[in-house]
Amino acid sequence: MKNTLKYGMFLMPVHHPEKALAQCYDEDLELVVLCEQYGFEEFWVGEHHSSKLENIVMPEIFIGKALGLSQQIRLGPAPVCLLYHHPVQVAGRLAFLDHLSHGRLNLCFGPGAVPSDLEMHGVDPAQSGEMIRESIDTILGIWSTDPPYRVQGKYWNFKLEDHVNRQLGIGGLHRPFQSPHPDISIPGISSQSYSLRFAGQRGYNPFSHHMIHRDVLRQHWTTYQSGARESGRTPDRSTWKVSRNVFVAEDGDEARKKARANSLGWCIDYILQLTQYGAGNLDMWKPDKTMTDDECNLDYFMDNIVIAGDPDEVTSAILDLYDDLGGFGTFVAVAHDWDDKVSWLKSLDLFAGSVMPAVERALTE
Repeated sequence: MKNTLKYGMFLMPVHHPEKALAQCYDEDLELVVLCEQYGFEEFWVGEHHSSKLENIVMPEIFIGKALGLSQQIRLGPAPVCLLYHHPVQVAGRLAFLDHLSHGRLNLCFGPGAVPSDLEMHGVDPAQSGEMIRESIDTILGIWSTDPPYRVQGKYWNFKLEDHVNRQLGIGGLHRPFQSPHPDISIPGISSQSYSLRFAGQRGYNPFSHHMIHRDVLRQHWTTYQSGARESGRTPDRSTWKVSRNVFVAEDGDEARKKARANSLGWCIDYILQLTQYGAGNLDMWKPDKTMTDDECNLDYFMDNIVIAGDPDEVTSAILDLYDDLGGFGTFVAVAHDWDDKVSWLKSLDLFAGSVMPAVERALTE
């Protein structure tokens, strides 16, 4: 018997800039409630500081409200953009949120990607790998040891030595509700991802981006596996999260037509434009070096990456991806702006009511 596949939802979000922010957030919270009702086990929320489209500035606040609207679904920021925050503040906020959630918090640590966010925080993206590693080490150190503290890193310093008074209860930092801490995931994009090798070395969960070709996804696991073995760990495919854009309709041709024209296709175009603006090329999304920037377009993603179709077609596509990759633990669908709320709710209903049970039957037969 094969492993049962779990399901998550990832909310970047990418909303149409003319939509009122309050409406965006209300719809996103409604989606959390629906995902729990439909049996999704986890819900992830992105962090962006200077984008009118990707408009959740602090996912922890969103999660705090979502906790009060849900009972079981696990919630997590994806990622906490560690480059923008002092690790002492991150450690305190997340420990607090884990207690507030009674242990329903998941974690994902990574860099930011919006060029204006990086500029605003004065971050050199070339240093992101070192910064993330130092930040994680500092956070985990706070969660596993008692003060006094004196940390002098390359990027962050802090000390708590002179005012540690246990009788007064000052100078102590909170540890998470979950012991030793919530599950940590690390996102990856490139085939030889430093982040995924690091995740393997540390035993964190690999989280593959939704715009990555399956050839690169295979390399993701190879890279993660290599990192795990370097540290004497046995990699477990059930920890691997694979993300995909999905749209379901009763008719397959209608699903593909709508996915191209609605907020899903618009989101892919936006990401491609943002990548071109920030990096000057689209190399990070290409499965190989022979592809040109002109070929790395919406047609390519619709034909090779996006899963759109009727319930049977979507079921087959997920099973094919699962088999081709050798298995993974969680399929994470991507949330999009409800530019046509009726069709998006129908897509979610078909996915949860038809696709998820069909995949379950196929994997457990």
